[in-house]
Amino acid sequence: MTYLENVLRSIEKLCKISSSAAYDIAEKVLSNKEIDEKDCEFILRCDDPIDLELLRLCALYLKIRTSGRYVTFVCNRNINFTNICVIGCLFCNFSVPPGDSSGYVMPLSEVERRAKEAYMRGAVEICLQGGVNPELKLDYYINLLRIIKKINRKLHIHAFSPQEILSLAERENLKIVELLKILREAGLDTLPGTAAEILHDDVRKIICPRKMSVREWIHVITTAHGLGIRTTCTIMYGHVEDIEHVVQHLKILKDIQRETHGFTEIVLLPFIHHNTKLRNIRNCRPGSSSIYDIKMCIASRIYLHPYITNVQVSWVKLGRKLAQYLLTCGANDLGGTLMEENISHAAGAFEKEYITREELIELISSVGMIPVERDTLYNILRVYQSGNNSSALSGTTGSSLAI
Repeated sequence: MTYLENVLRSIEKLCKISSSAAYDIAEKVLSNKEIDEKDCEFILRCDDPIDLELLRLCALYLKIRTSGRYVTFVCNRNINFTNICVIGCLFCNFSVPPGDSSGYVMPLSEVERRAKEAYMRGAVEICLQGGVNPELKLDYYINLLRIIKKINRKLHIHAFSPQEILSLAERENLKIVELLKILREAGLDTLPGTAAEILHDDVRKIICPRKMSVREWIHVITTAHGLGIRTTCTIMYGHVEDIEHVVQHLKILKDIQRETHGFTEIVLLPFIHHNTKLRNIRNCRPGSSSIYDIKMCIASRIYLHPYITNVQVSWVKLGRKLAQYLLTCGANDLGGTLMEENISHAAGAFEKEYITREELIELISSVGMIPVERDTLYNILRVYQSGNNSSALSGTTGSSLAI
């Protein structure tokens, strides 16, 4: 009996003893029908262990149907080129205001050194993100991109949040589309879909009152997609939002993807509260529970199917063991090796900043999945068959997983 057949048999057994609401969702999944917002809310509120196990298996079923037992990761490096920021989000402990003695702007030579080091260690992606620093002009961003592309034109640059794009466009008196064209010409490949947090303006007024609005975030993202610049999308949960806000957020992402097909993945980001100002806000929760992380993974897989089919979980924010378990809850990607990570750690994340290929391979293999090294656009680079033995599959190297 195959892995998928075992999952289906377990779903059939649980359908006989589940609630009618969970059964209806399972029936939709097995019939290849989309679930609606009411179903998504049911998943996020579910507290019945039988129902939750049925829904978990439904999410796992969709993951297997979409990408088999493959679980992907990317060899990449984060470079946070400045921590100076005027936005001052209450959930961020990484940034500092202009004039702060601990503020920095990374010299271009240091960016180049770190990118070269990453490339020599096998990285295929450099992720550039920084604070909204009003002193940085367009030339700095262009030069950032150019020095990395000089290392190797094929080195993928995943850079600049929608907030960075909006703020830079305003400083340079450029339209978003004009700025994105300039940056693309200089070497920008894709955008991280960060700065989304929760896409509800009432929530944003509490957690990031000086940040871009929902409308502005959508404008930057859809403009990028219109230019053929793909992006990720994210959700940061576990603070002051309600479940209704989460469902609205996911609906916005689903609607955008239905129209543009520009998202490569959704990245689930539980709120890390320890060192942040937001933790002192009334009614702010101290991050999410592990059970809620599981529900978020399940809901994202089922509700966003078949539009967004790559669900990434953060080993930095969740910890390795929970991230590993979520690979059985619908997630199919563990993110990157990172090599350095400053933002989550400034907020109080406990995981170390770097995970090796070998460690990722072991995390994936030990839950019965097949480790696959990918690039930013989910093209397969290498499939690891067993242990640390690997092979670039003949005829499939460079092929794309379903996205």
